[in-house]
Amino acid sequence: MSHGVSVLFRVIPLLMGAVSAALGGYVLAHSTGPSARVAGLVLVFLAAVCLCLFATAATIVRQLIGRFTALDRFGYPAFGFAVAGVAIGYGVCLLTESRRPPPDFVAGSAVLGIGLVCVCVSSVAAVSTRFALIRENAALPDGSPPRSPAPFRPFAARTLVAVPVLATAVAAAWATVLLANGGGGDEAGRFTAGHVVVDLAIVCTCLVGLVASLLRQIQNTYSRRDRIWWPVVAGTLGAMDITGGLVVVALDPRPTQLATGYVQIGLGLIAWTVLGKLLLLALVWRRDAPSADRMPLIPIGTGLVCLFMSAFLFESAEPNVIVAARVLVGLGGVCFALFSLASVLESGTGGRG
Repeated sequence: MSHGVSVLFRVIPLLMGAVSAALGGYVLAHSTGPSARVAGLVLVFLAAVCLCLFATAATIVRQLIGRFTALDRFGYPAFGFAVAGVAIGYGVCLLTESRRPPPDFVAGSAVLGIGLVCVCVSSVAAVSTRFALIRENAALPDGSPPRSPAPFRPFAARTLVAVPVLATAVAAAWATVLLANGGGGDEAGRFTAGHVVVDLAIVCTCLVGLVASLLRQIQNTYSRRDRIWWPVVAGTLGAMDITGGLVVVALDPRPTQLATGYVQIGLGLIAWTVLGKLLLLALVWRRDAPSADRMPLIPIGTGLVCLFMSAFLFESAEPNVIVAARVLVGLGGVCFALFSLASVLESGTGGRG
């Protein structure tokens, strides 16, 4: 990888984060109404996901260009977890504020869920500090014993998986609480918040698969089961997410829930974007895979779908879907930021011949 290309792959997530944050700030400053506050806050904190993706891409890129230092090893993952902490803290503050207006309940739940996604992305950065070992392990014959000594001690390896699993469990638990109490006075808000957090938990689950796959390839314990299991899980969950969103859009009689359905579709596309990374790792592990270099096209496709959906929703001028149109811009930005990570993974794992 040339230095110029390495800089490009690190700039893309930062640029996408800047676009999302700038649009979110503009919406907060110049638009009125509860939906504008929700969309603005969600857009601002979707930029946090892009920052965590920058930390992950930079962790891998610095290894590929031979400039990885001890400061990089700790600094990039720490930066990602710090960004995640800010997002989670702000989401909790919105939810616990005594005089919380109704939009802040939805926004707080969404920001909390985004913060948990940031935890999972930062876990990918943490496990990727030993990314360079994947190419060495893949060059070994099938059935080779686990690497000795292991790059990660047993406790560290368990922690690397446990952290995103815990984040996923928290998101799923909060979504369950929201949906279980959806019949209360804030039914509409709980419906929206609950379904969005469920979808964010699905994204977290897909990222758990990415952490586990990277860790097992680094430890040289990646098996046929891993090659099949995690892509199937991510593909199925993404399909469920998109199908659920389509059902809400097509069948829910409440116009106010249209935005929820479109956001569900967008988050399902994020899950499928993560699926592309899992397929890439599965394809190139100890086999020739000419199609692997096409995997970075998946985030480009999902990003364009998000942006086209946003454009159509803006054109409809339907007040009930403007919030979804705005959020889909941020989700498209996340997809393009994931394109950078996909390209880095392809550069670091492909070309074994």
